[in-house]
Amino acid sequence: MEITEKRIEQSKVAYIPYSGSYEKIPEHMQEVGQLIMKKNLKMTGTVYGTYFNSPEDVPEDKLQYEIGFSVEDEMPREDALGFKDIPEHTVLAATHKGPYTNVGPVIHAVAQYAVDNGYDIVGPVTEVYLNDPNMVSEEELLTEVRLPVIKVR
Repeated sequence: MEITEKRIEQSKVAYIPYSGSYEKIPEHMQEVGQLIMKKNLKMTGTVYGTYFNSPEDVPEDKLQYEIGFSVEDEMPREDALGFKDIPEHTVLAATHKGPYTNVGPVIHAVAQYAVDNGYDIVGPVTEVYLNDPNMVSEEELLTEVRLPVIKVR
């Protein structure tokens, strides 16, 4: 597996926070996407999930995460859809191919790489979904794991 350091440009995102099973990620992506389309917002390419805890640490019903899309504009908050600016930042990244539920080893490998190579982890892990689960089989899903870091040594 190749792990790379990369710079992520500033972006604006529309998102919804969720709790519960990660198995609902495809449904949540569809829900957020439909709200964005309903509001006639222009999507700019990135579909992501940011994870604030892990099934290794908490029961499935206590998992906390957000699912979002990068967008060009934002609107006043009228429903579950929130908006925020993500500043430019550095990440360590690696790509996982296969079901979303099997991405854990890639996350661990990226975190270990950070520790072994003088990085401080400065934020939660984000998964960028590179293809649509409604268009490809689980075995063909591509997910880029991103871990925000700063170099300390």
